[in-house]
Amino acid sequence: MSDGFLHESLRGVDWGVATADTLAAPPPPPPERGGHFRQWTDDIRQLLGVTADTHRMVAGWPQLQPDRPGSWDREALDRCERTLDALLAQGTRPALTLFDRTLPPWLDAAGGWLARDTAEHFAAYAAELGRRFGDRVERWITSTDLAGPTLADHVAGMYSPGRGAGRAGLPAVHHILLANGLATQALGAAGVRGRIGTTVTLVGGYTATDDPYDRLALERLESWTNRIFLDPLLLGEHMVTEEDVAPVAATGCVRPGDLDVIATAQDLLGLSWHTPFRVTAPENLPRVLSTTKCRSALNEVNRLLMGLGFAIVPFDDVETTAYGWPLIPEGLADAVAGLCDLYGDLLPPLSVVDNGMGDLDLVDDAGHSDDARRRALLRARLSWLARLVAAGVDVCGYEYWSVLDNLEAKFRYTRLYAMAVPDHELAPRPTMPSDWVRTGALAAAPAAAPGAGLTLVPRGQGVGAS
Repeated sequence: MSDGFLHESLRGVDWGVATADTLAAPPPPPPERGGHFRQWTDDIRQLLGVTADTHRMVAGWPQLQPDRPGSWDREALDRCERTLDALLAQGTRPALTLFDRTLPPWLDAAGGWLARDTAEHFAAYAAELGRRFGDRVERWITSTDLAGPTLADHVAGMYSPGRGAGRAGLPAVHHILLANGLATQALGAAGVRGRIGTTVTLVGGYTATDDPYDRLALERLESWTNRIFLDPLLLGEHMVTEEDVAPVAATGCVRPGDLDVIATAQDLLGLSWHTPFRVTAPENLPRVLSTTKCRSALNEVNRLLMGLGFAIVPFDDVETTAYGWPLIPEGLADAVAGLCDLYGDLLPPLSVVDNGMGDLDLVDDAGHSDDARRRALLRARLSWLARLVAAGVDVCGYEYWSVLDNLEAKFRYTRLYAMAVPDHELAPRPTMPSDWVRTGALAAAPAAAPGAGLTLVPRGQGVGAS
């Protein structure tokens, strides 16, 4: 794919950087902080000839309201004011994340997202920030991730040991979705200038074998990760399983009018992208892994997932990052194409949040930053994304979320899911393919003219199939 096609296809995209830096936390982060910001903007300039000029940071709810609802920390508010003004003064368009995993202590002690009142408190918090900063913020993202504080924490117990309640934790999903709808309405009522949206962690993958049960297993994975949030947001109804059960609604947490609020129109939908998964039906584990590997594949997360009808296994002979994520550049485009298959025109404009432009250890043999390799990785992902945009998918933004944020969670996440090649100690580094556009959902489709319909080969026949 030529650089001219890449540049032309992605011409209307807003380029930026997102971090977990908190505006309200002392000391205030300098606007110029972080080599990742300069590195990312340099890479985009080299590849596309454009400047990444938006910087999204976390407002800091625990710092802004540390004690109780309606009570604000004046110094924390002032720090937000100064940082936003400083970003504007240097020509950077600021964007705000209202919630990034951590609640104020008084809310966490009251049940966190399991408590319905949390949604009401969040809307009041959003309304106040909209009133104060609505004239300066380019983009409002209600939450960094809807799954982490709900499915991962209250359902699976991945973040706080002993807090996972299984299906009894599913009301947290409903409440965070309700919070997003109420906050979106509150920001609109406050007259904010910028676009409003939220972020979901986009999950996509490939079947481990050509068995139809692996195809079903992949659909189950996507239902419990993508559809559990996007069906309420875009369809106004909670996800229904193949057994004709709506697991979230079955907990009794839904009240009349809730789903109308949850389906409040979004100006954009953020898609936080990490890595694709290789998925198999539990009964096919012996086909995918040797007998000696099957037992190690039954890690603590797979023990939970198998109850939902799927398991995650490592990719074979695929290069990985230092923390075990397989490097499959077409995975992002395949996952977005899957969303288009499901929701079509109901999808709002998409803003891709790429969790790390490369790797922690992208250095050359002399220990220096391997710019050429990092940019090759980035160009490969963007080339696949450009094909989707040329085929008519509305991608309005692309942000790099610092690879250095949340490292502890990333390493734990990798170990739990065993996403990399089996028993890896350090990331294997096979020779980087010279052409990364030979496989995947779009490989069989010629580059389409803007506005043309998507032409996809059957999903599940990408790099993970064997």
